[in-house]
Amino acid sequence: MILYVNGDSHSAGAEAVNDYCFAEDDSLYYNLGRIPHPDNEKASYGCLIANELGAILHCDAESGSSNDRIIRTTKEYIKETTPDAIIIGWSTHEREEWLYKDRLYQIDAGGFGFDWPEVFKEKYKLYIARIKWSECERREHEKIWNFHKELQELKIPHLFFNTFNDFTNQPMEDWENCFIEPYDPEMTYYNYLKNQGLTALPSYHYRADGHRKWAEFLLPHLTKIL
Repeated sequence: MILYVNGDSHSAGAEAVNDYCFAEDDSLYYNLGRIPHPDNEKASYGCLIANELGAILHCDAESGSSNDRIIRTTKEYIKETTPDAIIIGWSTHEREEWLYKDRLYQIDAGGFGFDWPEVFKEKYKLYIARIKWSECERREHEKIWNFHKELQELKIPHLFFNTFNDFTNQPMEDWENCFIEPYDPEMTYYNYLKNQGLTALPSYHYRADGHRKWAEFLLPHLTKIL
């Protein structure tokens, strides 16, 4: 059995057991680049679920990821491999993916990235000035709905959840048990664990106990669609 997990830092297990988001943040793993730090990935909800199911885990999650990247990399993966199940934790609505010289950069509203090309500066100013959260929410909801329908056509079981932002203001669709309460702000990954009494780091990441609690919550939802 293959379990495929994609998403942003929450699905990558960022800071679950140490203070690293990317493998390259640790000098021991610098050459591994932006993949999840191995120790954090082992403590992530995806790895815990894979262990419970006796599955092989393929984690494509990357800290700072946009939903564009999540959809793109998932599509690339399923061109070559058909997993038995997919879990995706969707990122915040405003993030985008920009191309420059054959490299794709993940853009968010948190400030100009230290490794972004200088040519992005003016474009980024416009991006910040023009952000309309309601439009971002509408766009991402439509994008994820269309991807859900694609996965249904391919008959690939999949389970979605929101990590931080929800879709409260969007028309409700019938996700057929493939999206955990997308229209309820209390059922995002972050808020659910907060309401369970867990405390996040200043970065909004949860430690290993949060991943354990989320894995326990997700597992029945996943087994229901397998």
